[in-house]
Amino acid sequence: MIKLERLTKIYETPVRKVVAADHIDMEVPTGEICVLLGPSGCGKTTTLKMVNRIVTPTGGRVLIDGQDTTDIPTVELRRKIGYVIQQIGLFPNMTVEENICVVPRLLGWDAAKARRRAAELLELTALDPATFLKRYPKELSGGQQQRVGVARALAADPPVMLMDEPFGAIDPINRAAIQDEFLKLQEKLHKTILFVSHDIDEAVKMGDKIAIFRAGRLEQIDSPDNVLAHPAQPFIADFVGADRTIKRLGLIRVADAMTSDAPVLSLGADPVLAQAMLHESGAAALVIVTPEGKPHGFMTAASSFGPGSTCGHASTPIAASVSVAADLRTAVSRMFENDVEWLSCVDDEGRHVGALEMRRIRHLLGRTYEAGGRA
Repeated sequence: MIKLERLTKIYETPVRKVVAADHIDMEVPTGEICVLLGPSGCGKTTTLKMVNRIVTPTGGRVLIDGQDTTDIPTVELRRKIGYVIQQIGLFPNMTVEENICVVPRLLGWDAAKARRRAAELLELTALDPATFLKRYPKELSGGQQQRVGVARALAADPPVMLMDEPFGAIDPINRAAIQDEFLKLQEKLHKTILFVSHDIDEAVKMGDKIAIFRAGRLEQIDSPDNVLAHPAQPFIADFVGADRTIKRLGLIRVADAMTSDAPVLSLGADPVLAQAMLHESGAAALVIVTPEGKPHGFMTAASSFGPGSTCGHASTPIAASVSVAADLRTAVSRMFENDVEWLSCVDDEGRHVGALEMRRIRHLLGRTYEAGGRA
């Protein structure tokens, strides 16, 4: 757990006094990512750097797991905190393995243990140890270097990590991939992380909480959904963007929004039964599945069929489906692409497990607006 209590940094010159961080109070629970977000010069990086004393606070204090960091010698403190920056900062004259082993060796780990840790971390960051351990930074792409930077920060298994726009210099495609890999890693490691960004989409994707800064002050700290649904002031509403409702779609998984008890019938079922089930349920469509449980087609109240028809004959092919692991932003995009109001939701094996209707999505978003974001 990281706790900041009235953390302040004032720079004084003969001409003027600049308040870079103004009495920042915030708490990041163990195992969560808090993204510090705001325009350039708002104090987010200064606040981050005060945690490991790269910048010395003028006032207030930092507690890590209840311990005041001023009671910890500076070198010892920094070795206990993983630090990742946009510029990566790998040592060019060291191999990848040597870069990752820097802090473990400083902590007195034996060479074999440090090398095992380096190989393990490369695997965790989706880099093949056999391929990359002996390479030098100049032999890596920018995205690969950034992954090594993350591995180095994790080398001594620090409970806390500070990340200052760590993926900002990576191209959009590789950036998204590295973000995804890091989130998978976080699911396993449960580090407590302060993460500086200026990108609201990145903050929504990466953060358990978002802390919005302006002119050295912390203006709002809340879950991404509450920041988007209920910005505390006009500045925050403007900063997160007019499309903040669309951004919220990325926070909800299909599995959490679909209707799992939507009507389903097999290929050989009677279409008359299908019509009766549609009338009773009020569903937009009824899915017809194969013997393996995979979506074959659908029927609506307007579907026509002749005597002796089966649901297999009477159904219309399904234009699109969506994985239960996808988010609603993906689902809505698929609806628009295929000009449909609902989707079949499928598991990893492609089996139909539920239905997602546009009206359900509208209801979910509207309910949180009405309930003050706490529904």
